[in-house]
Amino acid sequence: MRLVKNIPHDQFLIQIHQYNDKYIVKIGLGMFEQVYKIEQHEVENFEIFESQILNILLPNVFQRFLAMRADWTKIQK
Repeated sequence: MRLVKNIPHDQFLIQIHQYNDKYIVKIGLGMFEQVYKIEQHEVENFEIFESQILNILLPNVFQRFLAMRADWTKIQK
């Protein structure tokens, strides 16, 4: 797996990797991580792809991180 880009962000660790003709988007926050596997041929313009990650995907990602934390908290009790 080859690291293609680190996307700077104040809150999340965002990395795009390339592996087996796919872009692997890893978004981390603390002990939690979300991974998206996108076929390379689906990405026509890498700059637009990066913009979509930041502007469309991230708001929903944050909500899933909150749900993940809530699930983990339930296990801790």
